[in-house]
Amino acid sequence: MAMQLGGGRNGGIGGRGRHRPMSEINVTPLVDVMLVLLIIFMVTAPLMTSGVNVDLPKTNAAPINADTKPITLTIKGDGSLFLGDDPVTNDQLVAKLQAASQNDPNHRIFVRGDQHIDYGRVMQVMGTITGGGFTHVALLAEQPQPGGGPAH
Repeated sequence: MAMQLGGGRNGGIGGRGRHRPMSEINVTPLVDVMLVLLIIFMVTAPLMTSGVNVDLPKTNAAPINADTKPITLTIKGDGSLFLGDDPVTNDQLVAKLQAASQNDPNHRIFVRGDQHIDYGRVMQVMGTITGGGFTHVALLAEQPQPGGGPAH
């Protein structure tokens, strides 16, 4: 009685089998490398901030209130003034600004002037505002259009 011990086609005990190459990608080493890189970048990123170490002084000054909406004053082409959408005269200007800012001299005030009005009129209005005690007055301008021409 002759018996074959596992010497089949794919190999077995005592047989010589052929191994086919694996066609799957082993992602475990890739994940390991990525985790190591992530840890390295997490540790070194805070060390890469540039700057000079300074021991800043302490102060009791109130923080700047940037959350308040600025007051917009408009000077039309004929020289008339508008606080928001409401018309205002030169004599009423400081009183209306103080009411709108709740007597805060650090409240931001934006002045919008028509491009065709006299520059002296703009300076007169700004002088009135700063004479009323307001310190944060800025002029607004329109950004030029991408075509290079003025915006209409």
